[in-house]
Amino acid sequence: MTESKAKHLITVGDIISKHKLAGISDPILIPDPKRLVHLQLRRFAGCNICNLHIRSFVTRKDEIARAGILEVVVFHSTVEEIRKYESDFPLNMVADPTKHLYREFGVESSVWSVLNLHILAKLPAFSLNAMHWVFRHRRLGQMNPTGGMLGFPADFLIAGNGRVIAVKYGKNADDQWSVDELLTQAARA
Repeated sequence: MTESKAKHLITVGDIISKHKLAGISDPILIPDPKRLVHLQLRRFAGCNICNLHIRSFVTRKDEIARAGILEVVVFHSTVEEIRKYESDFPLNMVADPTKHLYREFGVESSVWSVLNLHILAKLPAFSLNAMHWVFRHRRLGQMNPTGGMLGFPADFLIAGNGRVIAVKYGKNADDQWSVDELLTQAARA
């Protein structure tokens, strides 16, 4: 991987080295020689902000696949923590409890990820999502997740040759690509 900037941020045009990630269900190759890869680095499994966002990708997963995109969602959680949510999110999920990929891709953690007016304005939606999950599963979500409660999201669209086509580093915990933004980025590729 090419290093750029002092924070080691990935930029468009960088080449990502080959990774064989231990997915929750199957190994995942990045880059994928046959498809674009949308690599999402999220916070922890059970994060209400992340789960609400990921649900939008689950509902449109067939459309995303038809666009030639492989969805890969990384959490800084253990495999056991992620398995609690696996049935809700039938996507390729990767556990990274040591935050190795987060450091490699320049994705940071900070209290500012959640202390933000945008997050506060959407608090009712996030809270409703949390209550819905508790009622459906009859248990509470993560209270002390591996890797902590804080973190910024990041999105990377990676071509089959490893070249980064598009990047987004979130400015708060709910600042990531929508499905429409992802599909637009892929269409430009």
